[in-house]
Amino acid sequence: MYPPSAFVETDLVALDALLADDNFITLVTVRDGLPTVSHLPVLYRREGEAIELVGHFARPNPQARHAGPAIAVVHGPHAYVSPSWYPDKETEARVPTWNYAVAHLHGKLHTFDDEPSLSALVGELSDRHEAIVGGDWRFQPERDDQRVQLRGIIGFRVRVEQANLKFKLNQNHPPANRAAVADRLDALGGDRGRAIARLMRERMARPIAGD
Repeated sequence: MYPPSAFVETDLVALDALLADDNFITLVTVRDGLPTVSHLPVLYRREGEAIELVGHFARPNPQARHAGPAIAVVHGPHAYVSPSWYPDKETEARVPTWNYAVAHLHGKLHTFDDEPSLSALVGELSDRHEAIVGGDWRFQPERDDQRVQLRGIIGFRVRVEQANLKFKLNQNHPPANRAAVADRLDALGGDRGRAIARLMRERMARPIAGD
């Protein structure tokens, strides 16, 4: 990932927030020189700088037989930014851009298929997402017809060794431009635009280094 210094985020609390909002990641591995990509929900765990992602593959997925280096891409909000929104658009000949937040988590992929671990994983994942949608389905490992379905999946863990976060939020622009963009994104509405506006304002409110 190309990381201009103005857009580098180092606070892992920002990563916590990204995965709290959206835990559906893109997982990339390479075998025999060819990349394999899967899109998967995960459980996110962090203690200090120790980060782990846990999820599962469908058993037929070729990536379920991979191990070793992996990259998990965490997708945050994003929004188009029109140059017409900048107060200095004419004097600085501004051009369109895209604001976004993203994280690339580099680590080692490990798989598992023991029934107790898979049962706990499916139960925790489903409990989280049922709560979000107001559902009441739960995995019941005591039921043979549900437990047998664990044979169709393989679990994985990614123990993260390096976390790269990029929050591209007009930090290379003067404050007036940043404020104007945040205001326009809020006015346009939409969850993604409002989320970007919130992230922009959070960073504008941070103390300047050396103050």
